[in-house]
Amino acid sequence: MYSDRIAELNPHPHTIALLVNDEPGVFSRVSNLFMKRNFNINTITVGSSVRQGISKITITFFGDDRVYEQLVKQLSKLIDVVKTIDLPEQESVIRDLALLKVRTKKVEDQNQLMNYCKAYRARIVDVSSKEMIVEIAGKPKKVDTFIDLVKPFGISDISRTGITAILRSQNGNGRN
Repeated sequence: MYSDRIAELNPHPHTIALLVNDEPGVFSRVSNLFMKRNFNINTITVGSSVRQGISKITITFFGDDRVYEQLVKQLSKLIDVVKTIDLPEQESVIRDLALLKVRTKKVEDQNQLMNYCKAYRARIVDVSSKEMIVEIAGKPKKVDTFIDLVKPFGISDISRTGITAILRSQNGNGRN
């Protein structure tokens, strides 16, 4: 029992999705709830859902289980929140997308970057004489690892989407 309590208080990443009314100010009210409680949002993405007039907000944040429960209860009380969905890592498909502008002044650098892209299933989407733009999508850890790998070339710009996630089907095979 004591070890369960320690695990409960151990901060770790959480991912949740909110189905919300597609109305002006909803995004602001959701993000303000985090701000008022002094919690940082790591990533937040918003897009349409399969239901007309309903948007889906995917949020990742860092905290212990008590923080998670408190935030979910408070989010559920917001008038425009239709549903709150927990997205545990083991039961969800979680992805991130990044665009990187990488300096490649030498042909050897371009060749090496193309090899890295091939190994990571990334795509080169633009090429100039001094830079290449790479698109990489996958698990956040994969994206982070790729970014670390190409840092020595010099990254002049980066744009990340933030986490998007969806629960696996109940009969899913558990494949990532």
